[in-house]
Amino acid sequence: MHAHGHGHGHSSAERVDEVLETSKRGLRTLGGSFAVLFVTAVAQLALVLVTGSVALLGDTIHNFADALTAVPVGVAFLLGRRAATRRYTYGMGRAEDLAGVVVVLIILASAVFAGYEAVLRLVQPRPVEHLWVVAVAGVVGFAGNELVARWRIRVGRRIGSAALVADGVHARTDGFTSLAVVFGAGGVALGFPAADPVIGLVITGAILFALRDAAREVFRRLMDGVDPASVDLAEHAAAQVPGVLGAGSVRMRWIGHSLRAELSVTVDAGLTVQEAHRLAHEVERMLVHTVPRLTAVVVHTEPAVGAQSAHEMV
Repeated sequence: MHAHGHGHGHSSAERVDEVLETSKRGLRTLGGSFAVLFVTAVAQLALVLVTGSVALLGDTIHNFADALTAVPVGVAFLLGRRAATRRYTYGMGRAEDLAGVVVVLIILASAVFAGYEAVLRLVQPRPVEHLWVVAVAGVVGFAGNELVARWRIRVGRRIGSAALVADGVHARTDGFTSLAVVFGAGGVALGFPAADPVIGLVITGAILFALRDAAREVFRRLMDGVDPASVDLAEHAAAQVPGVLGAGSVRMRWIGHSLRAELSVTVDAGLTVQEAHRLAHEVERMLVHTVPRLTAVVVHTEPAVGAQSAHEMV
């Protein structure tokens, strides 16, 4: 005996509306943070042309790359808002995973370019001029990244977007790499001209470190990875519904900003199909209200007694 919850009811509809609203907030945050980082990077680029600092160039490239990552993510947010069709029956929320791949490639390209320029400067040294300008540019980079970090982390936590929170933490890390530019300028001022390209290599390493974390998260999403705690929570919540004798076989996957799940619950074998169907909807409502970011659930009901013979009869 099987009964299914298919995402009907007011609770699921409200969650879908909530996901659309979070996409709006996410888009606003991406747009604003893009503007801040772009202005910061342009200001730094102008100072790079004046000073010739390769450390500052590496930081500028990184900030430009961070600003550009907002573009594919923003496009993915827009695609994810489209309604499901007969061809794309789950909608286009998985576009965010593809955007993640683009983001990883952008970060990788910025690391390669920054590293190349730093090594080239070590092989062919050039003087760094206007060291105080380099230091000011590093402080500007730190301020811009910290502003973006606080904004993304605050909004990400408010709307439940792990991607935005992670992006905010990434921006904060970038802020500290901008401060490294200040130390590079200080090293040159103290009589160590190699300090500038060395700091450029340090920034390249920081970019690669951030790339590792970003690539791991993108890979998990592509492979339908979820937090095991969400699976445990779903099993526990389903088992608390009156009439459910057991719950298991939970499967979850991310579709854009929302989770979808399916699971099996064991019920009294004497229930009618209508009663089992109603119980499945009770489980669905419980999970949607309990598990963060969950918007749709498919519930399979299995009879507690005689399940083996019932399947054999079929």
